[in-house]
Amino acid sequence: MSYFQHHVFFCCNQRAEGETCCANHGAVELQTYAKERISALGLNGKGQIRVNKAGCLGRCDDGPLLVVYPEETWYTFVDKSDIDEIIAEHLQNGRVVERLKI
Repeated sequence: MSYFQHHVFFCCNQRAEGETCCANHGAVELQTYAKERISALGLNGKGQIRVNKAGCLGRCDDGPLLVVYPEETWYTFVDKSDIDEIIAEHLQNGRVVERLKI
C-alpha cells in the first residue's frame, strides 16, 4: 500500500524569460493554495494526500499542470476554483474532472 492515498505534483518549473513554463502561469501560487487547502480540510498526512512542487514535468506547452498519483491523471488549471474542483471531485470523491484533464 502506498504511504499516501494521493500524491499531487505541481509543475513549478521556471524557464528563461520568453520560454513557456508553468511558473509563468501561477503554478507556484496555486500549488501553495492547494497545499494549504488540503491542510485546512484535514486531508494531509499519512494515508491521505500530499501536495508537492516538482521541477519540469516535460509538458510545459500544456501547462500549467499537475499530476495526481497513483492514478496518473494529468490536469491543467487556471485559478483557485479549478484547484478546488480537483480537490473536491478527484481527491475527495474519486471522480476525474474531465474538463481539466489533459
